[in-house]
Amino acid sequence: MTRALVFLAALLMPSLVASSAQAAVQRVEFTSGSAYLIVEFLDDDLVHFELANGTSPGVNTSIFSTPQVAKKDYMGPSSFTQSGDTLTTPAMKVEVTAGTLCVKVSDPARLLYEACPRNLAQPWKGLAITKGSMQNAYGLGEQFFMGGSADGDWVGRTRSPGGPYGNAMVFDTDNGPVGNTQIPVLFAVGPANTNTANLNYGLLLDQVHKQQWNLTGDPWTVDTWGDQLRWYTMTGPDLPDLRKDYMELTGRPPVPPKKAFGMWVSEFGYDNWAEIDNRLNGLRADAFPVDGFVLDLPWFGGVTAGSDNTRMGTLSWDTNAFPNTSATINDYATNKGIGLMTIEESYVGKNLPEHTDLASRGYLVRSGCPGCAPAYLTTNDWWGRGGMIDWTQDAAADYWHTLKRQPLAEQGVQGHWLDLGEPEMYDAGDWTSGVLPGKHAHADYHNVYNLKWAESVARGYASGTRRPFMLARSGAAGIQRHGVAMWSADIGSKLTALAQQQNVQMHMSMSGIDYFGSDIGGFRREMLNSDLNELYTQWFANGSWFEVPVRPHTENLCNCAQTSPDKIGHKPSNLANLRQRYELAPYYYSLAHRAHLFGEPVIPPLVHAYQNDPNVREAGHEKLIGRDLLVGVAAGAGERDRDIYLPAGTWYDYATGEKLTSSGQWFTDRPLWVDGVFRLPAFARAGAIIPKAHVDDKTMNVVGKRTDGTARNELIARVYPHTTSTDFTLYEDDGATTAYQSGSVRTTRISQQLSGSTATVTVAASTGAYSAAPASRSTVVELVADTQASAVTLNGSPLTQHATKSAFDAAAGGWYNAGGNLIVAKAASASVTAAKTFAFTLGQAPASMTFRCDNGTTDPGQSIYAVGSVPQLGAWSVASAVKLAPTAYPTWTGTIGKLPPNTAIDWKCVKRQESGYPDTADQWQPGANTSLTTPATGDGGTSTGTF
Repeated sequence: MTRALVFLAALLMPSLVASSAQAAVQRVEFTSGSAYLIVEFLDDDLVHFELANGTSPGVNTSIFSTPQVAKKDYMGPSSFTQSGDTLTTPAMKVEVTAGTLCVKVSDPARLLYEACPRNLAQPWKGLAITKGSMQNAYGLGEQFFMGGSADGDWVGRTRSPGGPYGNAMVFDTDNGPVGNTQIPVLFAVGPANTNTANLNYGLLLDQVHKQQWNLTGDPWTVDTWGDQLRWYTMTGPDLPDLRKDYMELTGRPPVPPKKAFGMWVSEFGYDNWAEIDNRLNGLRADAFPVDGFVLDLPWFGGVTAGSDNTRMGTLSWDTNAFPNTSATINDYATNKGIGLMTIEESYVGKNLPEHTDLASRGYLVRSGCPGCAPAYLTTNDWWGRGGMIDWTQDAAADYWHTLKRQPLAEQGVQGHWLDLGEPEMYDAGDWTSGVLPGKHAHADYHNVYNLKWAESVARGYASGTRRPFMLARSGAAGIQRHGVAMWSADIGSKLTALAQQQNVQMHMSMSGIDYFGSDIGGFRREMLNSDLNELYTQWFANGSWFEVPVRPHTENLCNCAQTSPDKIGHKPSNLANLRQRYELAPYYYSLAHRAHLFGEPVIPPLVHAYQNDPNVREAGHEKLIGRDLLVGVAAGAGERDRDIYLPAGTWYDYATGEKLTSSGQWFTDRPLWVDGVFRLPAFARAGAIIPKAHVDDKTMNVVGKRTDGTARNELIARVYPHTTSTDFTLYEDDGATTAYQSGSVRTTRISQQLSGSTATVTVAASTGAYSAAPASRSTVVELVADTQASAVTLNGSPLTQHATKSAFDAAAGGWYNAGGNLIVAKAASASVTAAKTFAFTLGQAPASMTFRCDNGTTDPGQSIYAVGSVPQLGAWSVASAVKLAPTAYPTWTGTIGKLPPNTAIDWKCVKRQESGYPDTADQWQPGANTSLTTPATGDGGTSTGTF
């Protein structure tokens, strides 16, 4: 039943008191002199304000909202009272001060902030917002700072416009030309506490004009242009609740195509099919999975600087360089497992027939008035000269989509790269249809230009079944709801930029941008001031954890720069980090479904989950993947280890299985080189359940295509047991269409509980279906525990124990102790509608050995290490070898635990420098390897090598 709106008006007259128990939007107006304030309660914990000098629109209509806001059908608070100038719902209280129109917002017992008008009668106006008890603040979109730090919130900083109108690409010597994207949402957080509700709020300043937020003093200030000031305030118990409310207001993201979670290789730019084939063949030869290639300007070719005859805006293939387009795209998709993303800009060369066509229809931005000729852009004319599409006209945007983009999609192009969307070049005196009533000037649309562009792409796809996949350099609040991944522009190849990227990602996540990345390795290689291979290796490791898509990119017009991870950096590390990303694709993809359904962040900062831990309030150097994985950033020359902070609780090293119990403390010198490859330190919290995919040297892409034509669709779950029962829901769909939005989704609930010496993992019966969903499959549980297992049962029946991994792999079902805290169990292929409960009996002591090196004389700065064929001995990587102790110099010894049982191991002694952790040894033990076989359990004695 439709519930009528209740409108309450009070003109600063305390004698007017109203109350209502009916759920309906509530509006109250206050005036002072020529100024007015309208307070609009949309929900118990969401209030909307309009403050201005001039004529009020009254309370009979909703307060205007910009295209940044998606939800406009709120039903109002569950109850509402007005007593004089005080307005109250169950979750908030608003007090208006007569005469000044200052607003106090409480939750409702404690004051959150007081906002007072600043220069309300002036064009540049704003609010003064009391800092009060607030200590930290997050959000506000994208802004890079000098200094090269991954850490820092907004308190003590100024959030400045990127240019004269706001959104812009801004150059600095630490970061290069990077984005400044205005997303005007602020989340403020008060003192940490454990006894009472958190003191926090969210504030969205729903303005399209440029803004400056100064959070260096008290009060905080924000200033902007525009006739009215309009803002929303959200209250709630914690940051997750506030961010969820913000995502409801501005729109939750759709689930990206599954291929978006893989690697898309890019450069400026591939000149022809042969270059793409060359990169693809190299990646496949080295068994790198890859999902697509991103095509820069050469795909349409003929971009001519300073010329009216440029091909910018044709958005049609240069068939000399890219012949047989449809057949080639189909071959890539069908046989080679890759897709293509093509770049597009909003600019159209003046002498193109497309320019004439758009001009005749009135679809180009105009020069100063509704009937004027199209604006003629000549500034920074690297792409040529011409006009700019008016995305604020839906008719123009829809026409262009049908004319240019739809044919590409029908050919099989899978993604659209929206470049220069700030917009980068413009006529400051131009005229557009606009997004504000009666407003047509450049300042009145600049900061939502890319938002409207992305909206048009999503609208164009809405009539079909394919999901939109976009990459954009600029945006605004709400761009996430259109299926956009953002990236940080033409970032420099510097470690300082890599570090700052991580701080920006922290705030972009809190601004609602779940899919955010960079040009991995840096776009501007001329800014490089460190070792390129080291920088790329670190950047690729960070990108493989934190970015969607994983997208190496650089300027390569010289055809002299590499971007593919098989050609630059430490190849084994790049391969290991990329395969790990592909293994974790089911986890990321399930998080994407949760982001779509519930507004949960995919890659949040630690403060999002650990708001009351003061040690993480400014931490951008560590991030969460969902709720269960914590990953530390690495961005520095010569880094071989780093300290890691773990919030209170039990954590497991994701690479080694080592268990760490934290009281909320730092763990020092965590290695960055593990098993011979560079890895970011990653930890799973106890109780974590991480669905995985099988990835090996035959894996081609994230949707399961394999070089041998086989299908590996087993359900794999890595489980970290905890005495508190936990669960995780795996989401699966067809990965490409919008059918998931109408219910074509399979969900599988996986749960765990540790009770005494028994760890139980239950994979519940799957529910739901989607096209081509497997009806049956095998199920694998990787249990990370303190001890080995002595027995494993499946639905109460014993599983067969295998002595080695090879025997386990060859069998349809069973289990084995894998060493390193890992126990692996497998159920034979069975119906997905059948529940499967694994019970692990723990307590058996893991295998251990003492390693001894004789005649280990060393020079100052050297030590003796053991290196061997298993991960616990570095997997033959000197960088990951185990340091021994000079127990009776020159004899060195060390006991290594959690070795795989019943396993043949080869190893050697090596001399190596103590500092720097070089990848090479100073001296190897001469002669043959030392060999041993580990016991089934417990201590296997001493194995000796000698120099």
